[in-house]
Amino acid sequence: MTGTLSVVIPAYNEARFIGGLLERVLAVDLTALGLDKEVIVIDDGSKDETASIVRRYPVILASKPNGGKGSAVREGIRRATGDYLMIQDADLEYDPNDYVPMIRALEAPGVDAVYGSRYMTRADGGWWANLAGGKRQGQSWPAYLGGRSLSLVAWVWTGRLLSDTVTALKLFRTPLIQSLPLVTSGFELDHEISARLLARGKRIVEVPISYSPRSKAEGKKIGLKDWWVGGATFYRYRKG
Repeated sequence: MTGTLSVVIPAYNEARFIGGLLERVLAVDLTALGLDKEVIVIDDGSKDETASIVRRYPVILASKPNGGKGSAVREGIRRATGDYLMIQDADLEYDPNDYVPMIRALEAPGVDAVYGSRYMTRADGGWWANLAGGKRQGQSWPAYLGGRSLSLVAWVWTGRLLSDTVTALKLFRTPLIQSLPLVTSGFELDHEISARLLARGKRIVEVPISYSPRSKAEGKKIGLKDWWVGGATFYRYRKG
């Protein structure tokens, strides 16, 4: 594998975390994999110092009016020029060091996308084998149960059981993700991507990743309404 990995980071009012995240992303060494990095931060109309902090780092910054996480991710996908594309949340819940095992998984024949699963404890185990992985320390029960139940909703409408459909660490070949006619603007973009890929017969594999959940007080933005929207999104795009 050679080329460039584009890391797309949507950000809204993430001044507290964005600097620390960018330091970690930039520190990840991909030379052994033959890859350079292109880091793209899409500032989704932040009202804090997010943009000014991002400007301190050697990354690409694009600012847009607030339109939702999904719209920011779509803008990042549009701007990406790398051969591979990683979607990474702007907070510190997900560890950029997990890029390496995810990229290695994408190297396997027939793999179209790799999702970093917060609930897998065994890379060689399926959804049921990892069901006992359970809730992460510090993760709220509503967030845990919401995510696990959306996996079942996805199974009903797409026929594929993924352990963590709402993970914010997803890896694709750039031409594939750019070929999808993505339209959603909120958190439901995750589900639109999954539904469209599965409808096209694409193979998604999952690998275990680390996870350090943050609370609502620390800026967690997803809520109950997003569960209903997510379920409806799987249904809407179940045929591509």
